[in-house]
Amino acid sequence: MPNVPRGSALILALTMLLFGHTAGSAQQTGMVRIAEIEIISNYLEEYKAILKEEAEASVRLEPGVISIFPMYQKEHPTQVKILEIYASREAYESHLKTPHFQKYKTTTQKMVKSLKLIDMEGADAETMTKIFKKMR
Repeated sequence: MPNVPRGSALILALTMLLFGHTAGSAQQTGMVRIAEIEIISNYLEEYKAILKEEAEASVRLEPGVISIFPMYQKEHPTQVKILEIYASREAYESHLKTPHFQKYKTTTQKMVKSLKLIDMEGADAETMTKIFKKMR
C-alpha cells in the first residue's frame, strides 16, 4: 500500500478482514471467539508453556489467524481466557487441522478441568480501528 504508514495498513487490513466493507455499513466476516478454560492447578506451568508455543506458532504460521491472545486472571491463574480472532470461519477450520494445534490439544487434554467456547460478534467496527491506532 503506497503512501500508507505501516500501522495504518495493519488497521485497514484487520478492519477489512473482520468487517466486510459494504456501502455505508460494516458486516462481520471474520470469526471472534473467547475460550474460557480452567486448568488443573498441578499442570498450570506446563499448560502455560504449551499454550504459549501454540499461540506463537498459530499467529506466525497461519495468515488467517489474526490473534490467539492468552490471558489469565491475576487472582485465579488457573482461569485462562484466550481471545481468538480469525479472518474467516474457513481460517478457523484450517487452524484446527494444523500440527501445532493438534499437539496443543492432545498434550493439554489431561490438564483441562473445563472448557467453554464463546462465539462473539463485533458491536462497533469504528471503535475497533481506534483501538489498533492506539497500539502504534
